[in-house]
Amino acid sequence: MINQSVSKTNSLYAQDYQLWLEQTAYLLKNKNFSALELENLIEEIESMGRSEKNALRSNVRVLIMHLLKYKFQPQNRSNSWLYTIYEHRQRLQEAFLDSPSLKSYYIEVFDNCYQHGRKEASIETGLPLSIFPQESPFSVDETLDSDFFPS
Repeated sequence: MINQSVSKTNSLYAQDYQLWLEQTAYLLKNKNFSALELENLIEEIESMGRSEKNALRSNVRVLIMHLLKYKFQPQNRSNSWLYTIYEHRQRLQEAFLDSPSLKSYYIEVFDNCYQHGRKEASIETGLPLSIFPQESPFSVDETLDSDFFPS
């Protein structure tokens, strides 16, 4: 089916990413390793790892922001907030099922994500940043616990 030189594959990467993916998969399945353009393949694999970590940090920040809003604006609690908390916990749990090693990354970046979530909560609520504690009022485990809601 595919009878292309490496230079054709290289240009294909820049011209038609989807077709490059399909052809690269075809070459891998057929063990035609010599025809693979390794630099782009390595770059894509590394990028996949970065994307997973970026998504994890984003979900943690959103979750923390909503937990802080839930704690510090009890009068504004809504089903929408509950849904967002549920959704981002679920996304994180699914990421951990797919890639268990992400759980240690979650623990590693939790404090940094808390600082960003704290700032985002301040911006979104209009409350002064000083209202939100410097250190997280909930643990890494509580943050993921589907039964935990800060009081």
